[in-house]
Amino acid sequence: MPDTNGTLALRVTMERYDVKVGPITHLAAERARLNGLTWQHFDAKQLSATIGAVIGGVDLTSDLGGPVVAELRQALLDYKVLFFREQPLTPAQHVAFARRFGELELHPFIPANRDQPELVRFAKSADVGGYENGWHSDVSWREIPSMGAVLHAVEVPASGGDTLFADMNAAYEGLDEDLKARVDGMSAVHDYLLAFARQVKPEDRERTRAQYPPAVHPVIRTHGETGRKLMYVNRGFTDHIVGLDPDESTALIDRLSREADTIEYQCRWSWEPHSVAFWDNRAVQHYACSDYWPARRVTERASIIGERPV
Repeated sequence: MPDTNGTLALRVTMERYDVKVGPITHLAAERARLNGLTWQHFDAKQLSATIGAVIGGVDLTSDLGGPVVAELRQALLDYKVLFFREQPLTPAQHVAFARRFGELELHPFIPANRDQPELVRFAKSADVGGYENGWHSDVSWREIPSMGAVLHAVEVPASGGDTLFADMNAAYEGLDEDLKARVDGMSAVHDYLLAFARQVKPEDRERTRAQYPPAVHPVIRTHGETGRKLMYVNRGFTDHIVGLDPDESTALIDRLSREADTIEYQCRWSWEPHSVAFWDNRAVQHYACSDYWPARRVTERASIIGERPV
């Protein structure tokens, strides 16, 4: 599919389908920037074009010094997701590490580690299926969603159960200019009931609704530390876009959410026992592959309170 400018470095749409092929050239500058980064306190191996790095030379079970924590925080802003191998964290160590980056939240609807309430425990098996296999940003239904999350693999299946992450700044920058102009300035309503209605007893509905009212966030939020624009809607928690009729709202949420499907915006992490993923919940969405049933998969997550999206 040649172009009229004499170059093949163009993204084009297949004539018979609404499918684009070809290089995604707007990733080049960020990929090159990340390739040039160096770190004083650890090694970082870039995992994908603009997202993800495997960190070596850091023991998360130890009491890390302030300079190491500060550099990890900067690496998180740059790579959006940090991955670690062979980190046999106790629940207390897990909480202590996550707390170095901010105050931790308690999740009202998902069971916690019985000794550490700050740790959400995802224990999946033949009897408890995994339903996190949809692109989402954690707790976007909160008025103040989490800044980041630290997920520790306690028990993993022999195969399957990977987690994918998508760079939502890359997704935004890949939109055509007309769509960018349309969605910039729009707001959307996020609601916990879309995902967690069955976890709330009928007699608790009124209290829970008062505690967690629908939250209104920008469709395109601005990262509070990097200043980058980020797509901030997802099918799991976004109820509707303000000012649109229901059909138009659903269609636009779906259209924007499909951008996370673009493989070039993603990285993929295969878990091993005591692997850890630390992601910037403002900058990415994630998708937990539910391909391991009926095997058992147990992970625990600490979430760091963030700021109100703007």
